[in-house]
Amino acid sequence: MSGSHVALISLTSFGASEVRRHGQAWFARLSHAAGADGIEVRGELLRGEPEGELEELAAIVSESGMRCVYSSPRGMWDEGGRFDTAAVQEGLSRAHVLGATTLKMSIGRFRPGDAEGWRALKGLLAGGSVSLLVENDQQACSGSRPALEAFFREADAHTLALGMTFDVGNWHWVGESPLEVASVFSTRVRYVHCKGVFRRPDKWVAVPLAESSAPWRAILRALPGEAMRAIEYPLLGDDLLAVTRAALEGLRHAD
Repeated sequence: MSGSHVALISLTSFGASEVRRHGQAWFARLSHAAGADGIEVRGELLRGEPEGELEELAAIVSESGMRCVYSSPRGMWDEGGRFDTAAVQEGLSRAHVLGATTLKMSIGRFRPGDAEGWRALKGLLAGGSVSLLVENDQQACSGSRPALEAFFREADAHTLALGMTFDVGNWHWVGESPLEVASVFSTRVRYVHCKGVFRRPDKWVAVPLAESSAPWRAILRALPGEAMRAIEYPLLGDDLLAVTRAALEGLRHAD
């Protein structure tokens, strides 16, 4: 699908140490100045007592009219395989404070057959204004095709229509082909995390799309054109505003 796509910036793109030093609000303002349609606020980068920072970010979102996504670092199921009510409640609450329309989480240590967990999740989401999108992360238990297929099968069986955040790079961390899985999950995708990947001798690393060793254009073409897109690769340069503006423009028109 050609044309101009909605382009957001995941604030982690500016580097975790820099974001913790300056605060996410500083980079939210820079993102707006660069022309971003929205931002993704990162729970793992909130500093100190998060309430004040969330309220500051909420004011920027409201004043700017930008879209907002809240990304929780916590999984929906905990390390013991139990549904984590507190984690989902926290995510929804923070999204509400921000004025975010979307909460992004991973499935965590989800185990099939947890009827009680599904009832709890349905109850938390019932009547709410925040959409929960499930992301493929970099762990096999929560970011692989089999794990996510099992999760979505049960979501469907419990009549819970959940969309997906498709991270085009993370599939490499779990040994999957993003182009192949795009056809499997495409109808569920509402949000696309865009980053290139490069294989070092010891690990995969995120790089700008133009430097990627993966066929990122073909992957984007295989996903819904109306899905929001977010930059989630390092944004670096002496003129960070110009770098960010160029990256946004490139993502908007990448097909």
